Amino acid sequence: MNVLVINCGSSSLKFQLINSDTEQVLAKGLCERIGIDGSLTYQPEGGEKVKSDKPMPTHTEAIQYVIDALTDAQAGVVKSLDEIGAVGHRVVHGGEKFASSVVITDEVLQAIEECNDLAPLHNPANLIGINACEILMPGTPMVAVFDTAFHQTMPEEAYMYGLPYEYYEKYKVRRYGFHGTSHSFVSKRAAEIEGRPYEELRTIVCHLGNGASICAVKNGKSVDTSMGLTPLEGLVMGTRSGDIDPAIMEFIAKKEGLDIAGLMNMLNKKSGVLGLSNNLSSDFRDLDTGAKEGNKQAAVALKVFAYRVAKYVGAYAAAMNGVDVIAFTAGVGENSGPVRADVLGYLGYLGIEVDEEANNTRGEEITISTPDSKVKVMVIPTNEELAISRETVALV
Repeated sequence: MNVLVINCGSSSLKFQLINSDTEQVLAKGLCERIGIDGSLTYQPEGGEKVKSDKPMPTHTEAIQYVIDALTDAQAGVVKSLDEIGAVGHRVVHGGEKFASSVVITDEVLQAIEECNDLAPLHNPANLIGINACEILMPGTPMVAVFDTAFHQTMPEEAYMYGLPYEYYEKYKVRRYGFHGTSHSFVSKRAAEIEGRPYEELRTIVCHLGNGASICAVKNGKSVDTSMGLTPLEGLVMGTRSGDIDPAIMEFIAKKEGLDIAGLMNMLNKKSGVLGLSNNLSSDFRDLDTGAKEGNKQAAVALKVFAYRVAKYVGAYAAAMNGVDVIAFTAGVGENSGPVRADVLGYLGYLGIEVDEEANNTRGEEITISTPDSKVKVMVIPTNEELAISRETVALV
């Protein structure tokens, strides 16, 4: 069966068409600037990547262009929509309503909409993508795969905040966590590589990119993760602050005359390594170059990032009473040997020995610890689209 995987943002739409039998990507692409002027980047398997400007006033037009590209007589990979058996949609927030992926119904759409307050930038866009697909592909089964679902196995001591309980009762204020599809995929792959049952392994997954989070996976279940009610909590990220003293918000608000919207914009878009590097860049490649050229703030940003990752790894080793595997993934985790080395430099107490040559590898699945290391350390490229395809096939 061919599965169309859709990842819909407020003004963009990423897609892949995957043959679920061979798990081969038949085509992939990206619609950008939806609602402005619009462009489509499309690449069939083995073909050239082509970008074209197309008017996309809404997501419905964007998805129509995707369908047109997939079924095009020259560059298409299927003859008609009949060859697409299902659509898998990434949905960011499922709240406490969804502990697993689900076939989309009217009731499911209503429940997703009720979570809009928890992810106001993402869930409405996800719903727009679903509705557009339903208009253009009536009768095709559709599945919602939630970023938060994998973390619904966390115990109360991990997800509750030290706030008045009434806020949990009334508004469901708690830790939810994100990147769940990636954490699930990577932790399962780590067990396969290790040759041990998933249900017997203690794994810490470090999903390190512009958005970054860490997850403790014990006996096949997420037991803690660094992101919280929103993706702002946890690690220092590309532009997000991560954990801070909450009183800083009042202090800066008074000094700078900021309202709550201004504060949240600062914490989400002007902080992280971008802010620490004095606005040099949120791209770790730029920071690495800057540090090598003597830019002190770039070097400080990288050190702060690695230090925060190492602290969370140590905390999760304690939470699981040990760790068997540490897996690095996502853009920085898969490609930056220096960042991995800096993180692992704090973890010698775990008996980790790093194979420096292996650690210089970029973007490949590889074990970077030595054979005598007490904890196996791996680099495992994430594949959220494949994970969504697998979830979709399992349900339909």
